[in-house]
Amino acid sequence: MTTIKGPGIFLAQFMGDKPPFHDLRAVCLWAEGLGFKGVQIPTLDKRCMDLQKAAESKDYADEIKGIVNECGLEITELSTHLQGQLIAVNPVYDKLFDAFAPAAVHNNPEARTEWAIQQLKWAAKASQNLGLNAVATFSGALLWPMVYPWPQRTAGLVETGFTELGKRWLPLLNEFEECGVDLCYEIHPAEDLHDGITYEMFLEKVNHHARACLLYDPSHFLLQCLDYLAYIDHYHERIKMFHVKDAEFNPTGKQGVYGGYQDWINRAGRFRSLGDGQVDFRSIFSKLAQYDYKGWAVMEWECCIKNAEDGATEGAAFIQQHIIKVTEKAFDDFAGRGIDINRDSGEEKLNRSLLGLE
Repeated sequence: MTTIKGPGIFLAQFMGDKPPFHDLRAVCLWAEGLGFKGVQIPTLDKRCMDLQKAAESKDYADEIKGIVNECGLEITELSTHLQGQLIAVNPVYDKLFDAFAPAAVHNNPEARTEWAIQQLKWAAKASQNLGLNAVATFSGALLWPMVYPWPQRTAGLVETGFTELGKRWLPLLNEFEECGVDLCYEIHPAEDLHDGITYEMFLEKVNHHARACLLYDPSHFLLQCLDYLAYIDHYHERIKMFHVKDAEFNPTGKQGVYGGYQDWINRAGRFRSLGDGQVDFRSIFSKLAQYDYKGWAVMEWECCIKNAEDGATEGAAFIQQHIIKVTEKAFDDFAGRGIDINRDSGEEKLNRSLLGLE
């Protein structure tokens, strides 16, 4: 077993124009001061890094890594959530998702997709240059507007959607394979990969590609009423990243999972700061340790009540308290006989005698 690395912090929700959130060095010093040991870097925020330069220049990648290391931290992974979202967009969301892309590709879905594809390719190479082994992303969604089967879906619609999704991602997965990096899909509502079943459907379309891995975030499963502990049992071999994010689900006689079009503060299901929600992190950390998860525990702050800085301060301590330093020996070793299973040994004869076989 392996002791989980952490605590880490995803910087996306913290970057801003005011110190200490205005550049990479300053935000890293702030994070280290709170007790974090790693940072997950959003690749679209130039205050953190230039993705293209990190992909094309090992020297620049070493410079970025050096800044983080000088602050007493490590880079946990890179995030390409927003670029991944744009790999596949249903036309109903075109206008809204243009905001994630440069103005030059607005109102041009094909050009926007090509831009996103290039971003993912750079992320694979940049991760290789930085010595990282995983990248976070979203799958995008062609089918999400049809998630509820009314009006009745046409025959073959889901099959067509997943075939196209696989067609778009398979070449990128091959790029990540060449760079020795896992591509970790955050299973998330509004993505075509939003639960275990949809992930399995996607795996079939990409030939169960070894690099098509998972970012585990239990908050999204709690809000779907999905068994997030059993999920680890099913998919632990594919889980290569972990977002530590809390949530609560309090259905009423007036609303449930869909939330009644309410703002986050008024929804039955909402994200909370670590320790303020309902996620059973003690059991999650135990399961991940049991299955020898080798990655980072990275806090993602999204809370509709508590401010971000307090959430970060509390989150670093929360993760540290939940990381299990795994045992290096079995608890009952003191009672062992050092049994040798060599059939020619005396122990084998003893074993057969104990079983009444001799």
